[in-house]
Amino acid sequence: MTSAGTGESRRNVIKPLASTGRLRGLLDGYYRELDRASRERRPPIAWCSSVGPSELLVSLGFAVFYPENHAAMLGAARRAAQTIPAAQAAGFSPDVCSYLTSDIGAFLGGETPLAQAYPGIEAVPRPDVLVYNTVQCRDVQDWFAWYGRRLGVPVLGVAGPRSIASLGPGLLADLAAQLRGLVAPLEAAAGRRLDPDRLTSVLETSRRGSEAWRRVLEANRAVPAPMSFFDAVIQMAPAVVLRGRPEVEAYYVLLEEELADRVRRGDGAVDGERFRLYWEGMPIWGRLRSLAEFFIGLRTSVAASTYAHSWVFEGGPEDDPFMVMARHAAGLFISRDDDFKLGYLRDMAVRFGLHGFLFHDAKTCPFNSNNRYGLPGRLEAATGLPVLTIHGDVNDPGCFAEDRTRTAIEAFVERLEGARP
Repeated sequence: MTSAGTGESRRNVIKPLASTGRLRGLLDGYYRELDRASRERRPPIAWCSSVGPSELLVSLGFAVFYPENHAAMLGAARRAAQTIPAAQAAGFSPDVCSYLTSDIGAFLGGETPLAQAYPGIEAVPRPDVLVYNTVQCRDVQDWFAWYGRRLGVPVLGVAGPRSIASLGPGLLADLAAQLRGLVAPLEAAAGRRLDPDRLTSVLETSRRGSEAWRRVLEANRAVPAPMSFFDAVIQMAPAVVLRGRPEVEAYYVLLEEELADRVRRGDGAVDGERFRLYWEGMPIWGRLRSLAEFFIGLRTSVAASTYAHSWVFEGGPEDDPFMVMARHAAGLFISRDDDFKLGYLRDMAVRFGLHGFLFHDAKTCPFNSNNRYGLPGRLEAATGLPVLTIHGDVNDPGCFAEDRTRTAIEAFVERLEGARP
């Protein structure tokens, strides 16, 4: 077996996607729009948690900024270790979300990765309102509340349920009512009334973008997979920060065509692909490149993931736009119970022709670490596929032992090799 730990080789080189040049341009335009809005104080700016309600904010004319995406940029730039201590000194526990602590710490230190990525941008955009949904995790409420106090701006939230067994009408109606309750204060912050037709149109644009992203991810059902998990977490950026805008669908049509060409040529992200794995849980942002190269050396494709699929929103029979947004939020993998998660992962094993699962136990992200209550063992029993749990974190590098993790993954791949007929 060829190990990435024995040194770099030509086989360990990540194959760049040509579409990424267009992606860089999209993101440059997005962040410069926000910077201009912050300096000129128009249009109004809303900070939003990743679950939304993005479409409601876009419909009201807000420029929308996502602190979680900003935190991921800090992790990918390997700045979190330098910024987290300032948040801890301000009273935040080392055990709370390292997205939160790295982002708040950067703010306290006057730092942003936007300045390096997009010269001329000196700070994050100043918000007029902060909006969150706890269906994804509890910490976004405290994260946004801190900024609300610090900046003196209103904080609005939706209290989403967790461990949802089924998307019943009562549950969706409650979430929809909370979303409707946001309209009046958001109209006050935006200085305009909500146009229902505009909201319906934005939701349709969002749906088309989500479907285009689904098709991109579905390309990885091919053998060899044309894209890796480590590519996908970069390529998903438009689905996150440009949600509700037509640029999302247009970009993913371009990317889909590139991936289809790779599939036709049998050109996989991993040359000589032998095994196909699933990544369950959050990325380890500061180690994306090193882990991508490591798996290439093992000739193992991380072909699918919960994280990248989290921005594929399932439709339903609802016509009411607030019920549609409620279903999008409540239907997320992260908000569902373990029986749903088991069935979902079992189906993904079949759809993507997987040989095993990797669970990431992220130290400061318990809401998105699904290994802690026996699910890996139940999944292995249900599928007959081996499961490995690795320990790390989204942003805090002190929680990740890379050498130990590489040794565990190498042993896991050797186990897969031994199970081959």
